[in-house]
Amino acid sequence: MATLFITARSLQSESACCGSMPGSPPAAMKPSKGDHNAAPAQGSISMAESPPSSLPPTPTPGTPWAVPEIAAESAPVTVPVAWLGRTSDEDAQDPTLSLPRQLTNSRKALPANWVIVAHFYDVESGRKALDERGHSLAHERFHIPIPRDGGIADLLSEASRPDRRFAAVICESIERVARRTYYGTKVEHELEGHGVALCAADEPISTDGKAKRATPTLTRRVKQAVAEWYVLQMLELSWDGFVEHTKQGWNIGKPPYGYAADRVPHPVPARRSEGRTKHRLIPDPVRGPVVTRIYQLRGLERRSYRDIALVLQAEGPETAPPPMPTRGAEAAIGRWTASAVRGILENPKYTGYQVWNRKARKKGNTANPISEWIWSPHPTHEALVTRELFDAATPLATAGGGQRTQRGGRVGGPARSEDHVYQLRSYVFCGLCRHRMYGKLSKGRPYYACQPKADHDQDADWYAAHPKAVWIGERPLVEAVRTFFTERVLGPQRIEILRTDLAALAAEPVGDHGPRLRRLRAAVVEVERRKERLLDQLSEDDEGDPATAREFRRGIRRRYDAAEKSRIELSQEIATIGAADGIPTSDVAILDLLPQIGVDWDATPLELQRRLFDAFQLRITYRGPDRHLDIEVTVRAGLAKELSRVVDAVTAADSAGRCGAGVSQPFTGCPQQDSNLRPSA
Repeated sequence: MATLFITARSLQSESACCGSMPGSPPAAMKPSKGDHNAAPAQGSISMAESPPSSLPPTPTPGTPWAVPEIAAESAPVTVPVAWLGRTSDEDAQDPTLSLPRQLTNSRKALPANWVIVAHFYDVESGRKALDERGHSLAHERFHIPIPRDGGIADLLSEASRPDRRFAAVICESIERVARRTYYGTKVEHELEGHGVALCAADEPISTDGKAKRATPTLTRRVKQAVAEWYVLQMLELSWDGFVEHTKQGWNIGKPPYGYAADRVPHPVPARRSEGRTKHRLIPDPVRGPVVTRIYQLRGLERRSYRDIALVLQAEGPETAPPPMPTRGAEAAIGRWTASAVRGILENPKYTGYQVWNRKARKKGNTANPISEWIWSPHPTHEALVTRELFDAATPLATAGGGQRTQRGGRVGGPARSEDHVYQLRSYVFCGLCRHRMYGKLSKGRPYYACQPKADHDQDADWYAAHPKAVWIGERPLVEAVRTFFTERVLGPQRIEILRTDLAALAAEPVGDHGPRLRRLRAAVVEVERRKERLLDQLSEDDEGDPATAREFRRGIRRRYDAAEKSRIELSQEIATIGAADGIPTSDVAILDLLPQIGVDWDATPLELQRRLFDAFQLRITYRGPDRHLDIEVTVRAGLAKELSRVVDAVTAADSAGRCGAGVSQPFTGCPQQDSNLRPSA
């Protein structure tokens, strides 16, 4: 007599959910806590062996002439199943309702003797990549009345082990596995590779190993495609809604620093009854002027982020209240930071336009390209800065304002280059390689030099034609710059001089390079931003690993050089186009908006001179072989009044300190007191 035991291992030839269920689960199956319906796999039938007889041998089973077998009665076989659930993030659905509903529907769809022994579920988006799934902790925020054995990542991990607790996986519907067809079929294929079937409560579950799979598979794929289409359609419709919302001038999210919310009742009655509102932006009477000041410090005086933060911090919270983080008051540090200043300078809403989609919120809050921003077609709220001032604040300056701090000279020793304060430091560039020229002393005299390094620049196109060293004295440069400002920027004959210079260009044909120039200038702005980010990384690396600090600085240096090379190439292309097109003569009248002031340069402190140079974005280009010098300043129509204020402020500040002190005035706009007249009482 022999007894044949049939347990859950015999299911390896059975079929479930549109296909076979290969593989063999372990004999011991431990149900998860909380599921009282689980039972160990069992069931057997006994067959008595007959003693040997003289009858002919029984034909081989399965052959056409074989005697049909009589089905033996067997006890029910228990099939252990894992349940897989998923609900969207907590802002879209209620996990405390959705997940129990999914579990109930899954239990109802199970065949007899199929028992759920493990529960895997997540509270996350089904559109994430598979390697990003199953790691969310959002479920911990809710009291979900279902024991949890892990997420989808834990399910796949256990399915690959030989001691897994389940032979199949059940979900409410196939889109609960993933909202993208690719990831859904990938999970299904991975489970089948481990001998685990993936079933859905809204699909037929067959235990017949010979069941047809074609039509059920087609049905599942159609459902997956429809689920993916539905999500994409809803996202597209939602996107269009946000675009129209932005065009109408409604703000999304918290009002930026400097603005307050002008709230109106929601136009939809159902949402209005819930107390919801929509809002536009109105200037904050206290914080609005702070924003304008930040742009002036950056765009006109070329201050660094850190320097601006120190200025605002020194003014006190009554005059310049520090910004409040979006996360709430508990995250506030109560002071101005460089990152806070930078965030304000990068926000185009201050120009009066409504802008959306600047950040990719679902990709780590990374910045989107400007080409992907959604703008309102016209200004929708009061601007705190002009568009020209916003553009002027975008080009980036160095953290030190371009001027090295003066050091004390060595007593009794020769003068060193670092002991001299160079008047035009950061303004002078080499016309051959476009690199910034640096200050250098020779026999006690200051020069500006450009000496390329072979190990860095030997592969550049300009390297072969570049002399080993290009030098120019500081004195002729200073005299040329002073003459340029005196005659061409602040002098009474500036318009006539400029018109004379433009006469030759006016006779040449003008090409239609406007769109191309705008693209090139936008690319230059992006490169400058990239360089500033590299400098910020370098300045903020105070607590880095000393062992890797040198390698870190070298990496920053290489990336910075590559960005500078790109900027030079773009600038050269812009200069080529600009030289071909000339300058519209109508722009000459912009100079009339600037004050006419005579300057006593020798009596003007260097700090005030540099303030003027920064406001006009002075750039000096020197070509050594032909000893040619180009001096450029930028005057935008929208910034002419701002530039005038800078000139007037410098004049007033200097005059206030010098009038009555017996010192000649650097600006003739402040009248000198006659030495023969006694000051009035």
